[in-house]
Amino acid sequence: MRPVGSTVLAAEIVAGIRPGECAASLPPTKGYFVNRLWSRVGIRVASVGLLVAGVIGGVYLGKDQDVQAQQSAGADLVAQSDVEDLQLLKERHGQHAAARAYQRQAEGEAALKAAGEAKVAAGKARALEKKVIAKKAAEKKAAEDKKSESSGATVPYTGPIPSSCDEYSGNRATGCALMIEDGFKIAEFPCLDKLWKKESGWNHRASNSGSGAYGIPQALPGSKMASEGADWKTSPATQIKWGLGYIKGRYGSPCGAWGHSQDTGWY
Repeated sequence: MRPVGSTVLAAEIVAGIRPGECAASLPPTKGYFVNRLWSRVGIRVASVGLLVAGVIGGVYLGKDQDVQAQQSAGADLVAQSDVEDLQLLKERHGQHAAARAYQRQAEGEAALKAAGEAKVAAGKARALEKKVIAKKAAEKKAAEDKKSESSGATVPYTGPIPSSCDEYSGNRATGCALMIEDGFKIAEFPCLDKLWKKESGWNHRASNSGSGAYGIPQALPGSKMASEGADWKTSPATQIKWGLGYIKGRYGSPCGAWGHSQDTGWY
């Protein structure tokens, strides 16, 4: 009897031969049958291997497809994110540009407003300065008039004397000059000269104790002449200005006043 190997034993079992039987009792086709058996086993093993390989390959392929899909989706997300970031950047740039434009406009309006306010303030300052200057001048004149009045000194006339009045002097020359300045013709002065010679002799200190009339035009009362200046008591020019205004308003001209005086004895 031969030693029984594992391969032979398996073959004998498959062939229906009990272990221990003589090899000579196997059918003559034993080798062929065994080869076919192993061929089938090999085919099945190969099939199983291919199946497993296919499964594994499919898994890897699926994973690769998933990876590709994920990569594609990621690329799409990145592209979309880039587009959104670009859009956001444009929006922010537009907002910044609008903010800068608004700021420039606001600054321009503020500058115009400040310039206008400065102009108004400057105008007010100039007006106030003029008022202060005028007030100081008036105060100075009032002080001078008061000083002259208190001292009793005659206030001299400092205005121009036209050549047509050169033949006159003193208060008469002043009266001639102021009459022409007031718009009357030189032909009117002889009437004025006669009128005030009669009333006061052109004396700016002439006073009528009976009536209270005072000065060259014999204003009644003399304080009326304060409308022309506080120095009415000592200034021939102030008295003459008041007298010319009175004549113009009441008689129209010096000759009109002189005619009335001739008719009635007063004017």
